[in-house]
Amino acid sequence: MKNVIVYTSSTCPYCTLAKDYLKDKGVEFEEKNISTSREAREELMEKGHTGVPVLVIDNEEIVGFDKAKIDTLLDK
Repeated sequence: MKNVIVYTSSTCPYCTLAKDYLKDKGVEFEEKNISTSREAREELMEKGHTGVPVLVIDNEEIVGFDKAKIDTLLDK
């Protein structure tokens, strides 16, 4: 089982697409909403990102909703 974290914001449509895609694939993930959590926002900034979604799959980061890259990392 992969460790999956999704950094999101409350108003991001691509975040919703990414979460729905993972749910459809049966992938469990932890959501960290930068709109509601200062800690999540600081974590994301420490990684060098200011936009969402950012998916972290077993410590590999994907910026944006990239189905092909998500599938590649999930299948590793």
